[in-house]
Amino acid sequence: MTNDMSEARLPWDGQAYSIKRFGATITNCDSEPVQTPGCIQGHGALLVLRPDDLTVAQVSDNSDVLLGHPPESLLGQPVSRVLGHARAEELRAFIAREPVDRNPLYVLTHPGHGGTALDVTVHTIDGAVIVEFESTAHTAVDGRDYFTLIKQSVARLQSASSLQALGDAAATEIRALTGLDRVMVYKFHDDGHGEVVAESRRPELSSWLGLHYPAQDIPEPAREMLRRTWIRPLREIGSPLSELVPLAHPDTGRPLTMTHCALRGPSAMHTEYLQNMGVTAGLTLSIRRGEQLWGLIACHHYGGAFDLPYNMRAACELMAQIVSLQHKAAEERDYLSRQLRFDEVRQLLVTQAAHEGGLSAMVDGALTLLDAMDAQGAALYHQQRWCHTGLTPSLDELQQISDWLLERPEFASSTQPVFVTDALGKHMPCSPELSAVASGMLALTLAPRGQNLILWFRPETLRTIQWSGNPDDKPMMPGPHGPRLTPRRSFEMFSDSVRGRSLPWQQWEVDLALRFRLVVMEMVISRAEQLSVLNADLARSNDDLDAFAYVASHDLKEPLRGIYKYAYHLSENAKRTDPQDSQHIEALIRLTLRMDSLLDSLLHFSRVGRIALEVEDVDLDELVGEALEMVVARRDEKPSVVVVTPGLLHVRADPVRLREVFVNLLSNAFKYNDKPTVHIEIGCYPPHAITRKSHWPANVTQDPIVYVKDNGIGIDARHTEQVYKMFKRLHGRDEYGGGTGAGLTIVKKLIERHGGAVWFDSEPGVGSTFYISVGAS
Repeated sequence: MTNDMSEARLPWDGQAYSIKRFGATITNCDSEPVQTPGCIQGHGALLVLRPDDLTVAQVSDNSDVLLGHPPESLLGQPVSRVLGHARAEELRAFIAREPVDRNPLYVLTHPGHGGTALDVTVHTIDGAVIVEFESTAHTAVDGRDYFTLIKQSVARLQSASSLQALGDAAATEIRALTGLDRVMVYKFHDDGHGEVVAESRRPELSSWLGLHYPAQDIPEPAREMLRRTWIRPLREIGSPLSELVPLAHPDTGRPLTMTHCALRGPSAMHTEYLQNMGVTAGLTLSIRRGEQLWGLIACHHYGGAFDLPYNMRAACELMAQIVSLQHKAAEERDYLSRQLRFDEVRQLLVTQAAHEGGLSAMVDGALTLLDAMDAQGAALYHQQRWCHTGLTPSLDELQQISDWLLERPEFASSTQPVFVTDALGKHMPCSPELSAVASGMLALTLAPRGQNLILWFRPETLRTIQWSGNPDDKPMMPGPHGPRLTPRRSFEMFSDSVRGRSLPWQQWEVDLALRFRLVVMEMVISRAEQLSVLNADLARSNDDLDAFAYVASHDLKEPLRGIYKYAYHLSENAKRTDPQDSQHIEALIRLTLRMDSLLDSLLHFSRVGRIALEVEDVDLDELVGEALEMVVARRDEKPSVVVVTPGLLHVRADPVRLREVFVNLLSNAFKYNDKPTVHIEIGCYPPHAITRKSHWPANVTQDPIVYVKDNGIGIDARHTEQVYKMFKRLHGRDEYGGGTGAGLTIVKKLIERHGGAVWFDSEPGVGSTFYISVGAS
């Protein structure tokens, strides 16, 4: 094997490993053998011993410099050749006594070659004993009491009141413990990319807090190694590496697994990556949640080599373990704090809804659904209408989302009553406009079949993630053995807008939403029971009122006929009476006739509320034609033009009652008109064919809509509700042909009996358009 060889491949379970001498690199960082590099950092030496007799199986090629023995003189020899018999026995006893499997421990100090004392650590792995030698020159002048320092640091870590406070404390304590220039707490996100969430640095260094790093910066092989170890020291970035002799273990033919070696040679990719950042030495500590790698404590130095003695490394490793243990407790404190805050808002919100008329109060009250969740928009579907607050999709888009949700059987049946996503466009077709306001959605169903829904929305991440360099910039560069993939050379801040994705929903948010759902459902059930009792009482009251109206109007007819009869006889003899008495008699007759008309209207209105509808399939073309024939007398009073759109829809309705609706609307169109020629248009819109206006009833676009449009006198907007009141006229008693003012009241009653709605648009002096919606056949 020659010294200028840059890469060698040996058979080993179908894999290959690389020699890293002189900075040779590989072609793909995801396949780089970071745990079996075959080399060590040049400031130390390494022996691989057979466990039975402690003879040397492999040795680093710098053993002559540090140990005073060239590699070829040590291979196959007992370790006593280096340590002497006494220290060799001490090593043997230590291995037998201590838990050294995959656990490097300090065992003794060796004089070394040329009087340079060396710290000796040992651990075992895969049937091999690994002995590492490092200079103790730096240790002698350190002189710090790490036990006391760790004790003080632990107390400060334990006092951290939140996850952020723990990260800040960890960065500060590790930097104080090591003296390195920059210490960062680096969090892995769900998609693998990293973010600097805490930092301690020299004042003159620029801050990297908040920077994001693409997932490729720490490839999976490196992450797997970090899951298995707590610490990774690098004394000097880019310093010469020393290879193992031989590269493969002579007994197994396998490369040495160096996962737990403090001297393990760094990845060529990692070396170049750090050099591009100006880093000259470093230390990496793992932060774990159980068996999962949550993040790192990444330490950088910029002033050349930096000694990391064993005592310091042991203290830092203990700190990493303590931070990992404290991490879960700090996260739970954060969760509890948020839970208490949102629980308080939730209780106030439900109380507000209970006192102010139902679920809609959670949208337009002093507190809203936005106070119960970290979201930018919220919508509620209740009593067949949408209420919303904040930044939400349009009503049509809300209905589209609702329909899509209810196509999910588990959601519609409430077996899985929550749906959560931070990328709605990946699940259902979404326009860019919808993604802008609703990339993220947390949806709750409060009842089967989507009778009540609560939706929270988060917009597309409009803030830009501040990347350290372009995450897509990984150029192929020429190398001594063909093209190779290199780290990014530019670390200028790069803004990458995240499209089609919102900030993710945390599990604690989903948990709180489900708890909120249970409380709201309890309120809905309680309120439904109250409404059931009230509805029963109201039904009885309505029946009583209908019966009273019928009896009153019917019984009053008899004395009224008597009054009219006697008044008429008196009018026949009016010539023999005083002129003033004659006027009084005429007034009495008029009042009697008006009273009779009012009683007829009252009697008819009471019957409208009592009669059973005989619903059938109705052709609106035929029905409108019949209604026009019934108002022919009105139509002949002045010139008129009536346009009926052909092909009106079929609806399910009582034809007699629906014809009465059109008769009333057409009569009013002819009657309340001051133009020389009356223009009337009758037509319809199929479902969802028109854009709903803000003052229209909710969900009117779900049914066919029929309209009657005229060019009459119009109705002032302030009278929108008055026109439907019984006996309410907006003009003088005798203007526009008189009347009782009951027509639109009866129209509204009949349409509501059909489960529909009636409303109008009007402009005084221009005309009115009345709309009615009735269920389609």
